[in-house]
Amino acid sequence: MSDQPTKPGLPPGFLIRPATAADVGTILGFIRALATYERLLHEVVATEETLRDTLFGQTPRAEVVLAELDGRPVGFALFFHNYSTFLAKPGIHLEDLFVLPEFRARGFGKALLLHVGRLAHQRGCGRYEWAVLDWNEPSIRFYKALGARPMDDWTVMRVTGEGLERMAELAANGGP
Repeated sequence: MSDQPTKPGLPPGFLIRPATAADVGTILGFIRALATYERLLHEVVATEETLRDTLFGQTPRAEVVLAELDGRPVGFALFFHNYSTFLAKPGIHLEDLFVLPEFRARGFGKALLLHVGRLAHQRGCGRYEWAVLDWNEPSIRFYKALGARPMDDWTVMRVTGEGLERMAELAANGGP
């Protein structure tokens, strides 16, 4: 059952629903398809097992909603809570939003984006944020049309793999 009735402009049979552990294979398929689109498939190391543990295990770290048309998964959104000290409120970070190519330009991506935005509002969040690759002009135009604005004064920083291991070692040994 959907927690979102069909909206005007969306076809009957379209719904967005929370994912369950039974959807892990579908979620991994969407992650791989998104990574292929973003030219980053070589970076995907997620497995059904790791997704099951991190999304549906004892301490879920993120949430997923699936968009379906007549029972067929056509897209997904994966998001998690963050926190703004300036606002003293939680926020939602949208990590992934993806619609299968053959189902694009039908309002499904917009419906997913708005669905998560509605959840942020309902949960009292002060922010709803996501990142987009600089070269992805169609998505940037789409997001701007919905009122999103780029954060030009900020640079995303990331530490992974060996760098993260090195940080842990430095912290364990009292610093640099």
